[in-house]
This record gives sequence, structure tokens and C-alpha cells, in this order.
Amino acid sequence: MTRPLRIGNASGFYGDRFDAVREMLTGGPLDVLTGDYLAELTMLILGRSRLKDPRRGYAATFLRQLEESLGLAHERGVKIVTNAGGLNPAGLADAVRELAERAGVPVRVAHVEGDGRPVPEGYLTANAYLGGGGIAACLRAGADVVVTGRVTDAALVTGPAAAHFGWGPEDHDALAGAVVAGHVLECGTQATGGNYAFFRDHDVRRPGFPLAEIHPDGSSVITKHDGTGGVVDIGTVTAQLLYETGGARYAGPDVTARLDTVTLAQQGPDRVRISGVRGEAPPPTLKVGLNRLGGWRNEVVFVLTGLDVEAKCRLLQDQFADALDRAGSAPAEVRWELARTDRADADTEETASALLRLVVRDPDAEAVGRAVSGAAVELALGSYPGFHVTAPPGKGAPYGVFEAAYVPAGEVEHVAVLPDGSREAVPATGPYRELAEVAEPALPEPLPAGPTRSVPLGRIAGARSGDKGGDANVGVWVRSDDAWRWLAHELTVARFQELLPETAGLSVVRHVLPGLRALNFTVHGLLGEGVAAQARFDPQAKALGEWLRSRHVTVPVRLSADSDPPPLPPDAEPDRPPRGTEPVRSVSDAEPDSPPRGTDAVRSVSDTHPAQLPADPEAPA
Repeated sequence: MTRPLRIGNASGFYGDRFDAVREMLTGGPLDVLTGDYLAELTMLILGRSRLKDPRRGYAATFLRQLEESLGLAHERGVKIVTNAGGLNPAGLADAVRELAERAGVPVRVAHVEGDGRPVPEGYLTANAYLGGGGIAACLRAGADVVVTGRVTDAALVTGPAAAHFGWGPEDHDALAGAVVAGHVLECGTQATGGNYAFFRDHDVRRPGFPLAEIHPDGSSVITKHDGTGGVVDIGTVTAQLLYETGGARYAGPDVTARLDTVTLAQQGPDRVRISGVRGEAPPPTLKVGLNRLGGWRNEVVFVLTGLDVEAKCRLLQDQFADALDRAGSAPAEVRWELARTDRADADTEETASALLRLVVRDPDAEAVGRAVSGAAVELALGSYPGFHVTAPPGKGAPYGVFEAAYVPAGEVEHVAVLPDGSREAVPATGPYRELAEVAEPALPEPLPAGPTRSVPLGRIAGARSGDKGGDANVGVWVRSDDAWRWLAHELTVARFQELLPETAGLSVVRHVLPGLRALNFTVHGLLGEGVAAQARFDPQAKALGEWLRSRHVTVPVRLSADSDPPPLPPDAEPDRPPRGTEPVRSVSDAEPDSPPRGTDAVRSVSDTHPAQLPADPEAPA
């Protein structure tokens, strides 16, 4: 019987934990180690980097991680597969070869090409999302390191699994199982307790990175190395399965996976088995991600302290509008957002203060530059009492726009460049199947009537949210059959929009996934032109699910009686200074080839709100 293939993950985004590659190689047995560095915003960042130096355009941090880990991988016989090649996989492959030669490590390096598409006028990047076929070809040819450009995140798992087990394009069920495992792994520690709704149930201060034991039929067990932090349970896996997905059909270039066929089972501590996944032929088109600069943007955050916050807000807005009119250079878009973070009779000045955020955008840099910053500064001594801002206003900065297009799969030349330099064309995976909506499954019987009480939804349900271009998705799940009987009937689209008024005027689609006791909502257009455009306070919708969980709903007492949060684990509050008092690493201390924390889009960085496109992550210090 063929043993499982152990595939680990060491990166969920460009800027993830630097030591993860070494930790995964030394923490336990692995066959393949993957790293996901790309996201919609990352491609835009790399596109701007390539404009300055055509030799770059890849995630250079990966090279620095290999400097200390390539020898370890070779000694342990671990293959490395990564999409860190970004816009220049051939350039990164050459750099890995040079590194290996300097280090005296005899590794065979291959890369995958073909995702780059003709870039339309006015755009910076255009890249098709490839499947795992090129990765599989490279591994079958004996590659130790495989570098790709824009492939689907799950392709980093489907490629190695197909090469190892000999799957062909027609093995839809096996490929679909690997896609599901790949989707769980792709965001790193989000599968092991990171960003987890029920974080108070576990010690998740430093979750270990996940790995999947893939079986010949495509089923898998999600786990992590022994002794690492965090947790793997049905909840953490469910949360990640709902992240950035939609309905029952999860389409990709290798296969369309049926998420409504997924079965999860806890096999023991930190071991969740995924089985029963069915697959269908992939759609006939490939998604192409297009990035362009959309214009210029500026931001100022005013602090309003104490009494009469609303009146202070109106005064400032009137004064600012008058200043822009006098300057004759009002930006095309002016947006104000008042966050009532203040409290009455507060015992600190900070908790007595609200934040008024001004965001301006315009095609012309001058319209958001000095005219805006000058107006803000010149009001400093002639506006509301207590006038001050969180940071001095500055120049405008460019913002980006992400768009998706689709091309026939047969038009994309998917090529594996093998370790000996030969080129192998990867055929299209047809026949194809057009995507269609799955009929909504029958809902469970509702709970019988009985006494109720009002509690936050999050005391009953978990949620995880994220972005896909201008759309947001919110996955909501529960942990018992009774809770599912309640949720399926309670959280309709109308109720969802009532709880989140910001979505009321938008198209919202609900998908029902009974096997996961989950609902997945897609909110079309909430994020405007995508994360790089930063049209919203939370531009990636990372916290949209937590906002939903905070809203109060009427719940049967039989469900809510045990809904109060558990105490934190006994050792979860170590002796350390309060948050905000410990030394903070400044941006100027960051490695020159790493993106500043909080600038990568696909993944994880809901704790910061970049005011503009991040600086080139690979620029010299």
C-alpha cells in the first residue's frame, strides 16, 4: 500500500513568518514543502518592482529563506515547490541555482512558465491562473526545487500529488481531494488556529504551520508537526474551507471540486480527515488577473475628543470643503468616515476620542497632494477645540485596481522548464464542463418553538471572511446539529443584510453547505475595485465576519445556555507588558526585500490599514 505523501506549507503570503521554512524542515518528516507568496496585491507590488528592474519581479524573501534551509531540504530529501517566482519565475530559478552553487548543495531546479499574458495598454500585469500540471512535469523529471509564477494556490498541492500518485487529468475525484487539501494549507496558520473565531478555546499564540497527508485516492489528513502550537480540529479546517470560496462548485484549472461532498472527521488530537470529495471536469476558461494603477489617493485621520463630537465633525467637514473650493482643486472623490471610538466620562484621553477619517482619490496626483494636506494643516489653529491628527498629512500616493478576465484554456501555453533546460508543453486538461449553480439542498427541520434570549451571533457561530477582487465572502458555521437547524433558517440573505447594513444595497448570494453545517455569503461590490484601491476601512473584508458575529440575534435558550465564552487557557496570559508598551520594530528596520507588515493582500493582515500602495518590497535600503 502506497504511503501518504506528506506536504507541508511554510508561507501563506509574502511577508509571512520568516523562520517557517526552517521550522517545517526540522519539525518532522515531510516529502514536499510548499510556499504561497502571491496574492492580487502582491502581483501589483511585483509589477512596480519589475518596472524599476526587469531582472526582479519575484519574492526575494524566498531566496533569503533558502540560504539557511536549502541544505536542510537536500539532506532530508524534501522537495520544495513555490509560486515565489511571481512575474519572473525563470529569474528566481536562476537565482536559486546560483545560491545552490555558492552553498555547494547539488539540487536540481525547474520552473513553470506560461501564466504571463499580453498586458493590455494601461495595465501593469496580466497573468493566468495555471493548474498543477507544470509542477507535476517538473517533479517527474527529477526536480528538487520547482518555482512557478501565477498558479492557483491549490496547484502547489495538486501538482506534487499528481506526480507522486500518477494521477491523470481524468482523475477528477482524487484531484478534487487534493484541491480541498491545498485550499486548507494555502493560508498557512489559518488552518492551525490563526485568525480563528473560537481562539479562546485554545492557546494559539504561535500556531505551527499545517501539513497534509495525501492518500492515493485524494483523501487527506490535515495535521501539524508534533510539539508546535495552535490546533487542528474540525472547526479550524471548516473555517479555512469557507475562506475565499463561494458555492458548492469550487472551480480551478485542474478540476472543479464539489465542496458539498466534503466530509470532515476528527481522527485524534490535531488530526482531521478529509474524505468523500467528488470532482468534475474543470471549466473551459482560465481566470486572468489584471492589475493597473487606478489613480492617486491621500488620507488624513482627525482626532475628535470629548464633547460635541458630531458638531465638531460637521464643522471640520464644512471648513475642509470651503478650503478645497477656495483652492479650486477638489478631488474627484472625497469620503469621510466617523468612527465613534469615544466613551462618555472616559478616564483616558484616548478612550474619550473618536476618529474622523478622510480619504480622497483622483486621477491627478496634484488634486490629492498639497491641496489636501495644506487644507488639513492650515485648519490646525482655526477649527474645532482639541484639533490634532494621528499623523502629519503627506503627498498623495498611487493606488491599484485588480480586475479579472477569462480566456479559453487552450490559448494558454503552459510550459514546464525541466532541470536539464528542456521545455515540456503541458496540454490543456479537457474535456471541460461549463460551470452551473448547484440546486440548493433541502434545509434541516427547524428547531421547535421555545424560550429564547438575545446573544451575539458569535456565541453560537464561527465566521471567517475575505476578499476576491471587489467582492467579499463571509463563511458562517456552527458546531452542532441543533445549532445548524437554527442557523439555516435564521440567517437568510435578508437577515444578513439587516445585521450588516453596509451590505443592504448590494447583491448578496447565500450558499448552503449542510455537510459543513455552514452558510457562505458572497457580497458583490463591497470592496469597490479591490484591496489595492482601498475604498473601504477594512479593504480586504478580513473582519467582516467578526462584525457579523458581534451582532445580537434571538437564539433558543437550548442553544445559548452554553454560549458564554470559556476562560482563556491557564498559561495564555504570560507575564509581559501590556500590548503597546513593548518595543515595536520600526518600518525602517524591515529587510529591504520583504514587504512591510500589513501590505500583502491575500492573506492575513487585518491589523493594519495601509494608506497607499506599499513601497517596493525589494528596493535597496
